[in-house]
Amino acid sequence: MTGRRAGRGRAWAELLRVSALFSVPGDALAGAAAAGVRPGRGTLCALGASLCLYEAGMALNDWADRAEDAVERPHRPLPSGRVAPGAALAASAALTAAGLALASRAGRPALAVATALAGTVWAYDLGLKHTPAGPGAMATARALDLLLGATASTRGSGSTRAALDALPSAALLGAHTYAVTAVSRHETRGGSTRTPLAALAVTLAVAAAASGEVRGVRPTTTVPIPSGPPAPAPHPHPALPSSRTLPSSRPIPSGPPRLTRRPVPSRGLGSLLALTYARTPAPLLLHAALNPSAALTERAVGGGIRATIPLQAALAARAGAPATALALLGLVPAARALARKVSST
Repeated sequence: MTGRRAGRGRAWAELLRVSALFSVPGDALAGAAAAGVRPGRGTLCALGASLCLYEAGMALNDWADRAEDAVERPHRPLPSGRVAPGAALAASAALTAAGLALASRAGRPALAVATALAGTVWAYDLGLKHTPAGPGAMATARALDLLLGATASTRGSGSTRAALDALPSAALLGAHTYAVTAVSRHETRGGSTRTPLAALAVTLAVAAAASGEVRGVRPTTTVPIPSGPPAPAPHPHPALPSSRTLPSSRPIPSGPPRLTRRPVPSRGLGSLLALTYARTPAPLLLHAALNPSAALTERAVGGGIRATIPLQAALAARAGAPATALALLGLVPAARALARKVSST
């Protein structure tokens, strides 16, 4: 009985690609950093929603591809009979509902982004995956996941501004995801040289952009201050009895609106993290381009998935959150160790 339970647990671990889960938390944390706020309760809700929606996509992906996997990957949990197709579909629906429920705890803007993310995931798995729009849909899903972290971390009227601030980071993460997804379309058969080379070029471009600094400047007030001398009051107040005093009022600033500058780390940290990101998939992509076999292509895809973590760390450092960046970098050894036991592709 114990062995059967262990086998069932491993089957579900393979179905859900648990080794790839370490690439998910950084989306919400990088989103909070891009929004210029510290991680809080809303960030935790976004993180939980991201994990649920990611796993929903994994289960739905195998359910949709069960006939194809029966020919190309008969060892996968569904075609091998270790997990029933109905159970995988039910798990995907339940995880999607849980992800939306968690996102709703962070406010309506976060729920709206999570709904768009869930719709993109289901559209990709059920129809777009094998079309030219597939890589773009997957890139959109990753970008939305980062925006979910930004909007959930900044509740209220600041959610829209937070999403706008996070757009550059979301675009870089989406570009990386597009490249990895394009390579993954050849991982079962191989045979492509151009795609790994193109993905390598995208990786180097993203690393160069992620190594820069973002200096976010926001006004603390939008009240215009006149430059000339103050005009005299048209009707001065009569003198008050000495027993009563006027309440003190806040002085009016005499200059342009004060500007606050978001703290940024040294260029050294951002450059180091960007280099760490680039070095993770670059050699594997080059090998896959020189020898476009299915095995090397699959290794390049796995390296691209693991490279998501140092990229998220670089984006956090780029936005001025070095503590978050270093914490994310600490996930890399765990992801690498688990990937040796359970494939992330």
